[in-house]
Amino acid sequence: TFKRRKNEKLTKTIVCSAVFVLVFSAFAFAEFQYKGTKIHMGEDLDPVQAHEMLTKDSGHTFLVDVRTRPEYQLLGHPEGACNVPVKFWTIKAGKKGYEMAVNPDFGKDLLARFNPKTDTLLFLCRSGSRSCISSTEAVKAGFAEDKVFNIMGGFEGGKMKYKSSACCGKRIGGSWKNEGLPWTYHMDKRLMYQPDVAE
Repeated sequence: TFKRRKNEKLTKTIVCSAVFVLVFSAFAFAEFQYKGTKIHMGEDLDPVQAHEMLTKDSGHTFLVDVRTRPEYQLLGHPEGACNVPVKFWTIKAGKKGYEMAVNPDFGKDLLARFNPKTDTLLFLCRSGSRSCISSTEAVKAGFAEDKVFNIMGGFEGGKMKYKSSACCGKRIGGSWKNEGLPWTYHMDKRLMYQPDVAE
């Protein structure tokens, strides 16, 4: 009887372990489903598609990180990404922290750095919201819609919203970083926000 119970317990353990491995594998190998966060001009790419585009035509395809300068420096940024903020942090405190103000020269900053006739721009922010705004602003500045792309998921990804999850509020969804694509903390003056470097 003892031996039979021991075998039953062992069988249950093996079955439970097998189920756990199968469930974990399903989640581990499931591809993250990206989706745009806002309506915008231009097209959408997931981070892997963006990296592939950059690799194929590095001479005329540029990654533009539109986050604030502190985000670009302190949180890291994709390798080779130019920083052109679409918004700046202000010193005014709001409900969620410091408020942001629109960069009134965003279109001019893009035109000073890139050529609308030859260049393709891939915009990236924290989670894919400011990059949508940037795509529309780029088209308004003179870039063709088929040469402007929003990178869904951004650099860090959106926050998990399921309240019962231990990961609720954390940025663990699909993103440039979470896909394991190349990024760095290194600050290259050629890639930093150019009006700052010129002063």
